[in-house]
Amino acid sequence: MIRLYSGASCLQSHRVRLALAHKGVEAEWVTVDPAAPPRALLELTPYGEVPTLVDRDVCLYEPWIIIEYLDERYPHPPLLMADPVSRAKARLVAYRIERDWYSLYEQLAAARTRHRGVGKARQALCESLTAGAELFEAHRYLLSDEFTIMDLAVLPLLWRLPAAGVELPPQAAAMVEYAEAQFHGAPFQASLTPEEQALRSAKSGGNR
Repeated sequence: MIRLYSGASCLQSHRVRLALAHKGVEAEWVTVDPAAPPRALLELTPYGEVPTLVDRDVCLYEPWIIIEYLDERYPHPPLLMADPVSRAKARLVAYRIERDWYSLYEQLAAARTRHRGVGKARQALCESLTAGAELFEAHRYLLSDEFTIMDLAVLPLLWRLPAAGVELPPQAAAMVEYAEAQFHGAPFQASLTPEEQALRSAKSGGNR
């Protein structure tokens, strides 16, 4: 069986858990503290980072490498389109989500830890997400009629917004409706750790 070393509330790990759940692949989750990786994990990867996936003799780290491996190893349902142009565009969208929105989320998390600049960081993330809400208007999923790596990138982030104190405005209704529909689906629910389930009831005053 596949073993996944995963942080309990790690945004990067959540993407891989969602990929596994979407494909219906059983995996053993080994929850670790990313700040204090166990020896078993350090023996597998020089960085001691999560997520790290072990599949027989294969050990992989870095979320997108893991996800693309899973998509090739378990091709149905696919997470990437059939033609190279569409695949490249999907990868680019996923990259931009991580570069633009993940970075703003991390800035907000850091501000909340420091108890300084929280309002500004929260506003920046909210405004950036709202500006991209139109991307969710024309299709069932993000820019596609099928679930893809773009959804893997954005859904774990959107799940964390209430716990981070980010409330999207009415202009982002399409994004909110998309997210809520996916959150109630069996794959997304199966991807959640107990700690992530608790995020939806967490007060916005928490650190993460």
